[in-house]
Amino acid sequence: MARSFSLADCEVIGFDLDHTLCRYNLVESARLIYESFAQYMVTQKGYDKELLNVSPDSWDFCCKGLVLDMEDGNFLKLAEDGTVLRASHGTKHMTSEEILATYGRRQWRHFKTMSGMVSRSAKYYVYDNYFDLPGALLCARIVDGFNQNSPKRKYDFWKDIIAAIQYNYKTSAFKENCGTYFPEVKCNPGKYIQCCPESVKKWLRRLKDSGKILLLITSSHSDYCRLLCEHILGNDFAELFDIVITNALKPGFFSQTPNQRPFRTLENDEEQEALLSLDKPGWYSQGNSTHLYELLKKMTGKLEPKIVYFGDSMHSDIFSAHHYSNWETILILEELSADHVMLPTETESEPLEKKGKYEGHHPKALHSRSKQWGSFFVDTISGAEDSETLVNTWSCKCVSTYSTITIPSIEALADLPLNYRFTRFSSNSSITAGYYPRPPRSLLSSGEPMVTK
Repeated sequence: MARSFSLADCEVIGFDLDHTLCRYNLVESARLIYESFAQYMVTQKGYDKELLNVSPDSWDFCCKGLVLDMEDGNFLKLAEDGTVLRASHGTKHMTSEEILATYGRRQWRHFKTMSGMVSRSAKYYVYDNYFDLPGALLCARIVDGFNQNSPKRKYDFWKDIIAAIQYNYKTSAFKENCGTYFPEVKCNPGKYIQCCPESVKKWLRRLKDSGKILLLITSSHSDYCRLLCEHILGNDFAELFDIVITNALKPGFFSQTPNQRPFRTLENDEEQEALLSLDKPGWYSQGNSTHLYELLKKMTGKLEPKIVYFGDSMHSDIFSAHHYSNWETILILEELSADHVMLPTETESEPLEKKGKYEGHHPKALHSRSKQWGSFFVDTISGAEDSETLVNTWSCKCVSTYSTITIPSIEALADLPLNYRFTRFSSNSSITAGYYPRPPRSLLSSGEPMVTK
């Protein structure tokens, strides 16, 4: 495989919307998402009202890559081989001794299933995007409440979380002004949504003018998609995209067959009849990558048009587009811009009240490094005779395995020439190779990149 990658080589450029083209004010949006779940759980399902009160320090719990082990109410941070690096029971940090007693030095029992990107099951849930993360904090606090009020109770709250998601985020919720989330964003879009930088708008136009076919593929419903795009790009946003696909239900868009997931036309944001094939550019709902690819072959006049897709979710966007459709993938990972130098153990274990003197009393943005969980990319694991070894996380391994390159935001490449050649991730290069504009500092050991096995 070529060691370099260029957008100039791609006939088709595809984008996810939420947290990719559309960036959110993460502190505000996290509060709102949390509240949308918590309000439902308290008012509709009878959970403790204390869930509605969230202290600024609580947000430190949120960290991409966490896995909720539903059977025991534990949250896990995993090494690339499935070893448990850190864990909490609810929000309560588990000591090394507690982790050893619970999991040993063995691969977590569901790791092989999960590492095949079966990220949602009846036994665990993987948190890999900013819409999910506030739910991780809520679930952890629910476990805390169960332990306090009835320690022997089963952790059977997940069905209620699903109900909260369906209530607040069903496709009709925007139009019906249902739930907590959509009514608030409709009233105050500027509070939650960042306008697209001028450099990115000009870059999209350059792509279009250079003859690229531009796609927008989002799991958001069409009415919410329109609100976001008008706010970030302007009322003429649709002119930028040859094809807009909403309610795409990723990862099913990539993994399901055409008869399982046909395209549908839209009328006043309502889905209409199913289409037997996709014959022309336009705005559609649901669908599948197979029929889309057939249309792209006609539009480009090529038997194998080269497609690149930008997205923020490893499970829904990056793995799926790479694995099922063999597309090039560009991961948007804001943690890349927030990654700090690895702190010494003594600093990591400083009392929170001591740290607080220097950091102010504000909620952290979700992409900032968590004190409780450490770096998204690496961590230490204890060995024989109290030795510690620096290891890559499972999340970090996924980045280099499934993405072509990884960037902190689209803005990071908007001023580059379209024929700029990036170094891609590959199995025979440094694990830091595909990060642009620079690798995360925590992946550098004594100034030298860590190499994959």
